Amino acid sequence: MSEGPFGRHPGEPPAQEPAPETPAPAPPPPRGPPPPSGRMPSTSTWIVGVLLVGILIYVAFNSLTTDGPGSEGVVVGRDIPPFAAPLALANVRCEGEEECDANVLLQESDGVPQACDVRGPDIVNSCELTEDGPLVLAFLVEPSQRCIDQVDVLDDLAPRFPDVSFAAVAIRGDHAALNALIRERGWELPVAYDHDGAVANAFAVAICPTITFAAQGGAVKKTTLGASTEAEIVKEIKLLR
Repeated sequence: MSEGPFGRHPGEPPAQEPAPETPAPAPPPPRGPPPPSGRMPSTSTWIVGVLLVGILIYVAFNSLTTDGPGSEGVVVGRDIPPFAAPLALANVRCEGEEECDANVLLQESDGVPQACDVRGPDIVNSCELTEDGPLVLAFLVEPSQRCIDQVDVLDDLAPRFPDVSFAAVAIRGDHAALNALIRERGWELPVAYDHDGAVANAFAVAICPTITFAAQGGAVKKTTLGASTEAEIVKEIKLLR
């Protein structure tokens, strides 16, 4: 018998061979009508079923009450997850290249700097965006018209609030098509290309469009799910200042 994690552990006595059993006498033939062909579930089967349902209810309840990021975005009061992603218009050949994936590291790892430290003219950095004022960050999926229209609204609002940073994150999709869209719509706000979806995953984005409103320093104040009107967005922006 082999020893190790899949066999007998070292130092454990070998298993004893079971003693041979004496065959039991055959039972007498049953009397009365034959039993029904179907078999009723035993008591133990019912108990197992009840326990399984209870476990499923417990898991579902705890998943709904968790205080971590969920389908409603980052928890209000927590800082936005740091990220550094390539500016979409900076590189039209980013599609399929690993070096175009966003950096979402909270601290340096294996020589790769943390996200907050990755900066440059061709990079959208969330830490940089919240250093001097609040941030309004939209997530979009090209070619969803609802998402595109929402970014149109933010791009039009940006000049009215010079002390607020406006940015968008495009989740996956074709990079060249995204760049063509940005030029077509004439967006002035920076659009990050989330090549592998890491940024959207960090923000727990489940609906497009989604807008995250963060105060200076990065604390989340509000996340809107689905399309918002200009008036609704302006209201949230004023609460950030």
